[in-house]
Parts: sequence; structure tokens; C-alpha cells
Amino acid sequence: MLNTPHTVSDVMTQPVAAVDHEARFKEIVETLRRWRVSAVPVLSGERRVIGVVSEADLLPKEAFREADSDRLERLRQSDDVRRAEAVTAGELMTSPAVTVHADATLAQAARTMARASVKRLPVVDEGGLLVGIVSRADLLKVFLRSDDELAREVREVLGTLFAAPAKDLEVTVADGVVTLSGHSRDRSLIPVVARLVRGIEGVVDVDFDLTGATALQAPQAAGPSL
Repeated sequence: MLNTPHTVSDVMTQPVAAVDHEARFKEIVETLRRWRVSAVPVLSGERRVIGVVSEADLLPKEAFREADSDRLERLRQSDDVRRAEAVTAGELMTSPAVTVHADATLAQAARTMARASVKRLPVVDEGGLLVGIVSRADLLKVFLRSDDELAREVREVLGTLFAAPAKDLEVTVADGVVTLSGHSRDRSLIPVVARLVRGIEGVVDVDFDLTGATALQAPQAAGPSL
């Protein structure tokens, strides 16, 4: 295969801004400002990820700054009041942290982000130690691949899995959309081809402009062929 980023390790950001669980409020704010990020992993002494602290976790300090003691007492059990009174990363953080392993696929990372409704994931090794961070923007990097690069990989995939697609199919790519045109000897294979091509990272969509017979039996000896 071509040099497609297949795992989180290919797109994650290094080095990573992080804070110790004993970091004080002002240190956290300074770290966010210096690294120009909106959240940082919180680490134990051996760089194990134990939580994440974000701008949203820090804002209650300002939101409740002018609240009187009676109001604070009434809201004592709320997370916002707890964070308004917190002074260390360990007190402020959201825990446990939602993390992803460096060898996870980009699709797995995207699903984890979607389920947890987070914008970034600390990347950890097998021991749970921080090795990077991956954001939504990082996962979208695959869509920056050139049309020529995508076309080469589509041809490579088809050439590997089908008997002789080169003489029957023409592959063109425009703005990440792959179009397969030409002669199809077996249209029943179109859903299979569509799934394989969409599985190539950076492909936006797949269109077909095919002629030929419908649902002919694919040759058995040579392998499937469009």
C-alpha cells in the first residue's frame, strides 16, 4: 500500500502539553495560554494519564467569583461549585480520562471521540503513559491527500483484489471523490468495490459511470473482476 496514515501514531501531535496532578490553578492557565490549547492531560508522577483539565473546568472560578456564601452553600453539591473552589489540577480535572492507544486506527479514534463528545484524546502506550495527543483536526488530515495519490492507491487496491480492472475501468479523482468508469462485467460487485474504495483514507465518496451486463457470474479461476 501507499503511505496512508492508518493509525493514531501517524497523525498525533508531539510533544504534548500536560500538567502534573498537583499543578496549581494559575500554572494550568499559563500552560493553556503558552501552548495555545484549550485542554491538557493531567498526569501522575510517572506520566500516567489520570484525567483532563479544560478551559470549561476552569471557568467556574470566574463564574462564581462574586457569588455570596449562601448561594454557594445551596449549590454545594454541583460540579461547577466544586471546580470554583478547586485549586489544583487533580481537583479540577475530569476523570477518568478518555484515551486512545497509539496503534488504534483513525476510525476507532473518531468513534471514541464521538461517543465521549470530546474534541481531543490523549494518546497512551500499553502502560497508559502519555505519548501524544490527537484532535479532530488531526483525524481530518487524511483528507488533505492529493487526488493523484488517492487515484494511485485506488488502482493499487483494485489491481490487488480483482483480476484485470485496468483494461475495464478508468479511475479519476476530483476533490477526493473517486469516479470509476468503463465496462462492468458483473455489477453485483459494485457494492464490494464501493466499500473497498471508501475504506481508503482520504476518499470523500465514490461514484460509478459503468456500462455492461447486469449480474453476470464472475470468473472463478482468475478471481472476481468487474
